[in-house]
Amino acid sequence: MKHGWGLGDANAMLRVYVAKRPPMQEYSQLSGIQPLCRGEIDSINQACGNGWRKLFNVYAKLVQALPEALQPLKQASTSWQSYRDQHLLQAGSGTALLFSAPQLEPASNTLHIIAGRTHAKALLANGLIAQLDWLDHEFAMDKQQRLLVCPYFDYRQLSNEKIERLCGLIERITD
Repeated sequence: MKHGWGLGDANAMLRVYVAKRPPMQEYSQLSGIQPLCRGEIDSINQACGNGWRKLFNVYAKLVQALPEALQPLKQASTSWQSYRDQHLLQAGSGTALLFSAPQLEPASNTLHIIAGRTHAKALLANGLIAQLDWLDHEFAMDKQQRLLVCPYFDYRQLSNEKIERLCGLIERITD
């Protein structure tokens, strides 16, 4: 379990951490990072509801807002919707959605984003070693470990304006 367990590209440079996996039988026994296939995000949305649709949409919007150097596959898509449907969390996408604690490796180019302050605090309480600098009540960073905390991936919590702020923090942390 070198990189944890979840969905997406096992070699992802952009790793987002959430507390819970989709409540579907096919994801109940994940032991590593499983890439999704085209159409699988839609299947999760159909089975698990609006919260998962919002999470995937916000993740795709974040990727579309990043500079191309941080997400080379985005140029293959004309919109965040096409990126979500054709690349997000698939093999080779550079993206992962993890349900385990971040495996922080010094001098790594991996960018870790914990979605939600409550989740970040629970991870810290359970042994995650990070020196988070809380910028306000929603955003925190550990530049040394390339770790960010932001609001949960939901339109109300991580609005377009806050996605732009997150992109600015990503640029700061990856310089």
